[in-house]
Amino acid sequence: MTAMAVSTAIATGRVQLVDVRRSSIAMARLRVLWVLGIFTLVAVMALLRIFYLGLDDRSSAITSLEERLLPPRGEITDRNGVPLARAFPAYALWYDPSNLGEGEPLVKKPRQVAEELVAIFPDMDVDRLSEKLASGKRGYLRRRVLPEDANRIQAIGELALEVPQETDRHYPQGKMAAHILGYVNSNDQGKVGMESVLQDRLTDPATRGEPVALSIDMRVQGALEDELRQGMLSTNAVGAAGIVLDVESGEVMALASLPEFDPNKIDQAGVDNMFNRVTNQVYELGSTFKPLTVAAAIDAGTIRDFSRRYQANRPLEIGGFKIRDSHTIAPSLNAPQSLIHSSNIVTAQIADELGPVRLRQYMMDLGMNERPYIELPAKGFPIWPKGKWPRLRNMTVSYGHGIAVTPLHLASAYAAMVNGGVWRPATLHKLAPGTAPKGRRVFKASTSARMNQLMRMIAVYGTGKNADAPGFRVGGKTGSAEKPGSGGYRRTTLVSTFAAAFPMDRPRFVIIAMLDEPKGTTASSFQRTAAWNAAPVVGRLVPRIGPLLGVMPDESRDIDLTDLEPLVGGKR
Repeated sequence: MTAMAVSTAIATGRVQLVDVRRSSIAMARLRVLWVLGIFTLVAVMALLRIFYLGLDDRSSAITSLEERLLPPRGEITDRNGVPLARAFPAYALWYDPSNLGEGEPLVKKPRQVAEELVAIFPDMDVDRLSEKLASGKRGYLRRRVLPEDANRIQAIGELALEVPQETDRHYPQGKMAAHILGYVNSNDQGKVGMESVLQDRLTDPATRGEPVALSIDMRVQGALEDELRQGMLSTNAVGAAGIVLDVESGEVMALASLPEFDPNKIDQAGVDNMFNRVTNQVYELGSTFKPLTVAAAIDAGTIRDFSRRYQANRPLEIGGFKIRDSHTIAPSLNAPQSLIHSSNIVTAQIADELGPVRLRQYMMDLGMNERPYIELPAKGFPIWPKGKWPRLRNMTVSYGHGIAVTPLHLASAYAAMVNGGVWRPATLHKLAPGTAPKGRRVFKASTSARMNQLMRMIAVYGTGKNADAPGFRVGGKTGSAEKPGSGGYRRTTLVSTFAAAFPMDRPRFVIIAMLDEPKGTTASSFQRTAAWNAAPVVGRLVPRIGPLLGVMPDESRDIDLTDLEPLVGGKR
């Protein structure tokens, strides 16, 4: 091999070695870069995970803190923010004899411990308490204990006496609005009223921090309960019921059933009084149905001429049954006079001309055949005549017999009659302006306007005079119905009702005041009828609540009655 060939071969070998080295270095660099890339990716992922976990822990901590700061059960207020139901931490007095182990449950004698407890809680009974302590049975001795009293219990020095901290549901207004609110049992379950209806909302952490505003105004509620109680006690009635309803929105401004119960202390007497007379008890509400019958006849066109007269001095005999008035009013009456003097005979004739099909349909449109529309769980089903109404049934329903409904049914029906003719469901939720349900039309607006005149006339010239509060333009109708019993109606027991609205030149509120079995007393001039007991309740109530609801007295204005006054012989 020549020297040149050898030299060429050596050069070629060197080139190959350089190429191999370069390739190895590049591969090594690439591997290092891959390793660095992988480590960088893992590091970034680890950092992101740590950051995420940090945020999650912080979020959990915040959520946990917020839940601890929230009340254990949401607050209920009236429409103005006045607290009606609140939950807060409280102490209880618990007796656990096992804390001392076997043997005697107490260090001191049971009676001595009982006397020391009674010194702290004077309303407790020494004998009953010492008997319970001696029995050795664990359980509550008292559910509500103030912090300072808890310290005094600890100072007694008995291990068996514990003062655990618990959640307490408190009703700051006491018995007021009890049938609206209901109560909460030991398992934090709402019972009877809105506590039951709002159970999920009041206990859900997402919503329980926001108070729930009801439609009621506690100032109006207090006035309603006060006047109903005065009427009930002054006539020795067994019970009373009342409601104040906004005719445009259906919002309940106040609702009361007496006697009431105390949601702060549920005992047997309270359980006996939980039945709601406004929404759950059905009554034959008598003559308060007469304006609804006349409204239906005007709306259907069977009453066109108010000067037309109907015979009124002879009972109507239908199928062996006689429809009569409490006394002879006049030989004949026109429709306005029949309302002013509350004539069963004339109202029955008006219903007879209207016919059972149409009257029945109007009553159905007013919701009289269904449970009342409201959020409360206790809602009574009406005693509703099934099937086609025979002639006699149609006539008796026209003046409020043969059909039984709740006072709430009547309130909603009157609201439709005076607000322009639109029926809306009642609600206990505060509604924002402009959010009232559309409702359904029952009467023409012209019919409603005419009924507002007639309702006012009853209070000015008729049986509703004792409800006429000066300046508030009250209108309304009395109803005194005998209560049914075994063998027929009991003539000595009445349900006395006054159904009212005000102010009649522009109705804004309906009031129903009902007394169950009132007696003739000095306060009622020894009369048992609604004109003498239920109507005065409304007459006293309206001046109290009118200004609170934005209705100020004004004796310079009233609804125009000039076209009707000649028909009834009235002149103001």
